[in-house]
Order: sequence, then structure tokens, then C-alpha cells
Amino acid sequence: MITTDRAAFREALPMGGRLIGMDVGSRTIGLALCDAGWTIASAAHTVTRGKFTKDKAKLAEFIAQQQVKGIVIGLPLNLDGSNSPRSQASTAFAKNMADLGLPILLWDERWSTQAVTRMMIDADTSRARRDELVDKLAASYILQGAIDALTMG
Repeated sequence: MITTDRAAFREALPMGGRLIGMDVGSRTIGLALCDAGWTIASAAHTVTRGKFTKDKAKLAEFIAQQQVKGIVIGLPLNLDGSNSPRSQASTAFAKNMADLGLPILLWDERWSTQAVTRMMIDADTSRARRDELVDKLAASYILQGAIDALTMG
């Protein structure tokens, strides 16, 4: 199941379970994880993209090791909420991950990279360190936004 509907995603996971957040870029995939109770998201690591079959195998292994029950993929929409070329690429990525058998939530991530970059600049993080951290921190930002929405009354 691939959805943008948080209620449908939540219904697909009635017992909760660990989620993985993904910030899918053209060169890297930032990964974040949250606890089974959907309380807090934490940056995990960044996968450098190569051939999709190898990337998917790495991701599937990580997902199995971490006992992940659902996937949240950032959906980079245009500012007006319409699809962008990057959001179409993220949707295609989600379709290619669907055979893992886990529910997938496409989550609006319009401001994630900018928000994370701004936080790192405010923290006086060097440019090199920002480049190293931005993807997995953006994944964490995306995942935290999703779990906050999923757990709201």
C-alpha cells in the first residue's frame, strides 16, 4: 500500500511498530528511524545511490535488521502543492519499494532540507559537516513530522 493519507497508513499499522523515514535524492538517500511507539525520530545514515537493485537490497537488509513495520518517504511537492519532477521520482521510488510488503506513506517534505540546513547554519556547523549530515537529518525531520501527525488526537 502506498498512500498520502495518514489515517489509511495508521490503519495499516494498528499495533504501531518502528518506522523508517527516507529523504530520496538523486545522489543519496537519507535514512531516519523512530521507535515502535512513534515518539521520536532519529537520523540513521545516508546511502549513496548507485544501481537501484543494489540500493534496494541494502535498504531491505537495513529495514529487516531494524524490524521496520512501515516506510515514510518524503514527497517534495511544489510550493503550490502540485507534483514536481522530484515528487514524481519519489513516487516512482515508492512503487519500486512496494514489493517489500510494508505500508508506505508519502509525506509532504517541501521545507525539510531548508529547515535542517537553517538549523545547522544557526548552530554554526561547517559547510562540509552540513553536506555530510543534511540528508539523514532531513529524513529525520520528515519522519518526525509524519509521526507527529500520525499520533495527534
